[in-house]
Amino acid sequence: MKIRRILATAVAAAVITPVAVLSAAPAFADVRQESKPTIEELRLAVTKARGVYDAAVAAEAEVQKRVEATLKSLGEGGDHPLAVAYAAAKKAAEAAATAKTEADAKLAKAQADRAALPEGATPAQKEAAQKAVDEAQQAVETAAATKTTADATARQAREDMVDAQVAAAREASAARAATEEARRALDAAVVALKNAEKETGGQECARGDVLAVSMTGPKKIVAGDSGVFTYRVTNNGEGTVSALRTDAMAFGWERIEQDWRHVHLTWSSVDSPKWRPVGKEGVNSGSALRPGESFDFRLKVSVDTETKAVSGEVEAGLVRFTAEDGSCGLSDEGGHMQFSISRKPGEPGEPGEPGEPGKPTDPAQPTESPKPSPTHGSGSGTTPQQGGGSLATTGAGSSTLPIALAGGAAVVLGAGAMVVVRRRRAGSDV
Repeated sequence: MKIRRILATAVAAAVITPVAVLSAAPAFADVRQESKPTIEELRLAVTKARGVYDAAVAAEAEVQKRVEATLKSLGEGGDHPLAVAYAAAKKAAEAAATAKTEADAKLAKAQADRAALPEGATPAQKEAAQKAVDEAQQAVETAAATKTTADATARQAREDMVDAQVAAAREASAARAATEEARRALDAAVVALKNAEKETGGQECARGDVLAVSMTGPKKIVAGDSGVFTYRVTNNGEGTVSALRTDAMAFGWERIEQDWRHVHLTWSSVDSPKWRPVGKEGVNSGSALRPGESFDFRLKVSVDTETKAVSGEVEAGLVRFTAEDGSCGLSDEGGHMQFSISRKPGEPGEPGEPGEPGKPTDPAQPTESPKPSPTHGSGSGTTPQQGGGSLATTGAGSSTLPIALAGGAAVVLGAGAMVVVRRRRAGSDV
């Protein structure tokens, strides 16, 4: 009953809260425009709806665990009282059926003995034979009545056990329905917020030190292979944050030219374990992050064998989040790492072949290329590299801006423009 009350409350809150906050009565829509919810109210509605959804998920898990235990105890050999009662009734019914079969056999034998009496049988013999038949007939009737009662008892016991199994299954189904209803309410709240932000142009989120970020990963990737980087987000604030979102990108370098065609980026996380490309929604998480907790985004950089790049970069933007009061915020920094690209033995451009374009260089060391070293560490090893905040605020990261300033050639400007466009999107969409 307690779980049912929790689920009922969760469903009601999931349905009522977003609707009450998000909808304006049509009758007053034209008269009272001021009743339209604000962006912050809509964000708060999303936060509340997400809390209701999380509570429904937790309640469903508790119900499911209990239902599984109940169904197991109601199964064959289970220790549930109804299962024990059914087992005993079934055993009694089987014993009654055996007794009825034996009584029928005795009656048949008594009748056969009576029929086999000789023509010269004495009255005493005939009387004894008839008595045996009468007693056997009485035993059959008694056994039949006992069997009927035992069968009815076993049937009722089985029905009671099945009813309990069905009730448990219905409870699990109700919990799933409550979770689904809460999810739909959360989706509706998110859609309403997005529509409102689209209409109003959204609202700038304040940068601060609520979230700390770091990036770790390999210092080298072999062409034709991939490497996984970890972009860790830690909540250093005093309240729970949710709706984490950022953008990420990866590319290669061949001197001053960037390679976007042969360097590919996918991402995953605990709540999104399947690797997927970084799309319009960027890299995101629906998990709530309590104070002191960390969340890892995994960024997998795959390098084609066809690439001529000798080094590469992976970058992640400022992390956008929603606080408990519905306000939004941004991390003060993003993440950035460089890595070298080597060739497999025997392939063109294998390290150690002088003059080959694939010969790797140390991305942390200056070369004749105007491409600068990263401002947040060399990216070698797995030492965390703190990202620069310029990714989201200026539209150009620390490693790309000097290229646009130093180069006058068209190829440099074209490459720089590509990064600027990508990074402006990374900053404005978070």
